Amino acid sequence: MTVSALAADATGKWVGKMETPNGSRDVTFNLKQDGEKLSGHTLARDGSEIKVEDGSVKGDDVAFSVTRKFNDREFKTNYKGKLAEKELKLKFTMFDQDRELVLKKE
Repeated sequence: MTVSALAADATGKWVGKMETPNGSRDVTFNLKQDGEKLSGHTLARDGSEIKVEDGSVKGDDVAFSVTRKFNDREFKTNYKGKLAEKELKLKFTMFDQDRELVLKKE
């Protein structure tokens, strides 16, 4: 068996909760892995889809960006993390605060 055959696959629906100053909020990412390329979307608070950009998977390392719009401004969030079989641990910075997000594969 090759190493790539043993690697976890990022394709699927990933869910978790993120703590915010206004309380906990549900987070969902729908991802599709094609080799080392990662695409997909996340859901905005209003339920609309926000595209995953610049996505990559190299071994168990995952990286992607999401650009959100709020009050006519755009905010780009860069996510980096580790992929396990049923868990995706991400680190990102939002509003000058380093954060972590753990997602479970449904």
